[in-house]
Amino acid sequence: MQSTPNFEQFIPDYLAKSAYQGFQASKKAFGLLHKQISDRLTKVVVPEQGTKSKPLSPETLNKLQQKVNQLEETDWQDAQNGVYPTSLLFDNPWSDFFRYYPEVWLDMPKIWERIQNKDYQKFDSTIDREGYPAYYLQNFHYQTDGYLSDLSANLYDLQVEILFNGAADAMRRRIIAPLKQGLAEFPHLPPQQIKVLDVACGTGRTLRMLRGALPKISLFGTDLSPAYLRKANQLLSEISGELPQLLQANAEELPYLDNYFHGITSVFLFHELPPPARQQVINESFRVLQPGGTLIICDSMQAMDSPDFQTMMDNFPAMFHEPYYRHYTTDNLQQRLEKAGFIDVQSENHFVSKYWTAKKPIS
Repeated sequence: MQSTPNFEQFIPDYLAKSAYQGFQASKKAFGLLHKQISDRLTKVVVPEQGTKSKPLSPETLNKLQQKVNQLEETDWQDAQNGVYPTSLLFDNPWSDFFRYYPEVWLDMPKIWERIQNKDYQKFDSTIDREGYPAYYLQNFHYQTDGYLSDLSANLYDLQVEILFNGAADAMRRRIIAPLKQGLAEFPHLPPQQIKVLDVACGTGRTLRMLRGALPKISLFGTDLSPAYLRKANQLLSEISGELPQLLQANAEELPYLDNYFHGITSVFLFHELPPPARQQVINESFRVLQPGGTLIICDSMQAMDSPDFQTMMDNFPAMFHEPYYRHYTTDNLQQRLEKAGFIDVQSENHFVSKYWTAKKPIS
């Protein structure tokens, strides 16, 4: 991985786990420090913002720490078991971090202005907004220009890592083991003929992880944002292996033939969709998936299986512009998957994310 080239080769085996834990701890500390400073500044500039959320109890904070520790242990064990190379644990976009982190702070005044004015659908006049669904034209997370500018694409991965205190990639990697298990249903095919689609691929961070774990399969990615696809092309061009095929497309109308893919993934999409769109994306995933294929969804935890973290789930849409999140936390995605025709639907949780694995029946 070029962002952190062969980092693990410089670490003796007996120190590798300590190095990984230290790497995660440093990202966690940085994320916490950034949020403490930015929250204090925001409360000074926009005082009412400080009244929108409730503090987390010591018990909740302790449970969160336990869950992130479990996540990191699972992440480490998957690497040790060969699910993906150890190098993925240390892959980090350092060049983007040093280049764009100052931009995160320079963008804050614009965010404060949008919060004060309750202006959540504001875009630069140069941005073409034709052809996008209305629900997409939002300043999600108060991001400048939503998902439609190069600045937004450059800042996104950094902002997500800060949001999750450095755990975003570890949560993304939880899709790899079930995906590989699902692809094992096609042993007669050479790897190059296995096709996997990442729906709403964004900047390509998940595709980058999949390429590291599955170096020979054919990868595809769709996203509505041309700016994020440009960023994805840039980041994916840095690594070895065949470049994934990227296409601008609405996940509600995937431009692929029926029964085309052997596996489909989607990470952090569904909480930003209104209910009808969630169902339609699932329906389309079912259509383009081959019989016997696997769909894996990663998104936020939900109220039904994480009641201890209800305050966090209440805080999130209050602190960020997430108009569809509240409904998502109570939405029954298993029911939606089964309605589309999926079988063997299973779910599990890691840290603050939830995962669904579903199969398309063979007959």
